[in-house]
Amino acid sequence: MENARHELGRMRESPEAWRELRYEQTTGADGYDCDRNATRRATVLWALQYDRRPEDLALVRWLAEQEAVCRRKAPFQGLTETTELAGFLLAEYRQPEDVWLQFTIKRANFDTWCGYDREYLFAAGTDKTLDLVRSSTHPFRDEVLELSTVSDDDLPDWAAGKRSFFPADPSDEDPLTWVDRAEMTGDLRLARSLLDEWAADRPRDRDTLSELRYRLTGLGAFAEAAAVQRERLAFAESAWDRASAWQDLAALERQSGDHLAAWTALIECRHALRDVDDWTEVGLGRNYIEELFALAAAAGPPVSADAFVEAERNAPDFPDLPLVILQAATAAATNVGDPARAAHYAELAAAEQRRIDAL
Repeated sequence: MENARHELGRMRESPEAWRELRYEQTTGADGYDCDRNATRRATVLWALQYDRRPEDLALVRWLAEQEAVCRRKAPFQGLTETTELAGFLLAEYRQPEDVWLQFTIKRANFDTWCGYDREYLFAAGTDKTLDLVRSSTHPFRDEVLELSTVSDDDLPDWAAGKRSFFPADPSDEDPLTWVDRAEMTGDLRLARSLLDEWAADRPRDRDTLSELRYRLTGLGAFAEAAAVQRERLAFAESAWDRASAWQDLAALERQSGDHLAAWTALIECRHALRDVDDWTEVGLGRNYIEELFALAAAAGPPVSADAFVEAERNAPDFPDLPLVILQAATAAATNVGDPARAAHYAELAAAEQRRIDAL
């Protein structure tokens, strides 16, 4: 937080520096468009969360505007904790005129429309805000009025819940929030240390193991995540749960480089699938085929050949394989040295791509 406080101090001293926090489209390492300044903007918002001042309203509005642009242009849409924090900080000023900016965030994409609380729009008070909206000629006027189902009686409880989620004291923060923030700033070593501290004194129940596996996977600690996933197997009760659990383990073992362990997990997954009704007609079955091809593409012999044979044996039961599986199948056939099958899957992938492009 020291860096965050320093950045906030800079922004308070010079509004000209705010441009450093604007939405700026760039291309990430994964090839997708992203916001070059997302992390810098987030750090200033974190500092504002713990040090809010009346004179920061203009800065908070600027940050909220940039979050609205980011959510509108983000390739995967979504509603992030950073965007919610910007909206919360803005709502805390209780200015009726901010209804338009709050609505801009809400209408940014499908996820914000569904998940961004309409209470943000009316945080200054429903009656006071509606008086402003009704007397306005703003282009959003009618759309905002359609959302005016918020009661003044409900706002205090809503605001209290948000203050609990975004506490003013850093010591009241959820420990996993610090893991998220360390990861966002690129300090993976700190994120891992904080995650280990969080897990140390917790019972090894389903919830803890699920959260730990998810976090370790996000940090790229695939071998450790696989070890946690093995513990989670004990909580898989139904055939569906067992098949899914073994499938998840296979993916983690593959990503960790232990291809033999991944193949063994897929064998167990196949055994569990026998007890799943119509498994070839559901996503779980398609995921199994995808993981087989992915392993065949990543492993060396004999695992690659065994996985490819198994994938080929089951693939005919799935006549409409999605593009991602066809691409994995092409890579798998290439890896096992079968150019004819590679060409076959490449042709199917190209056809599927043309169909998608046409749609």
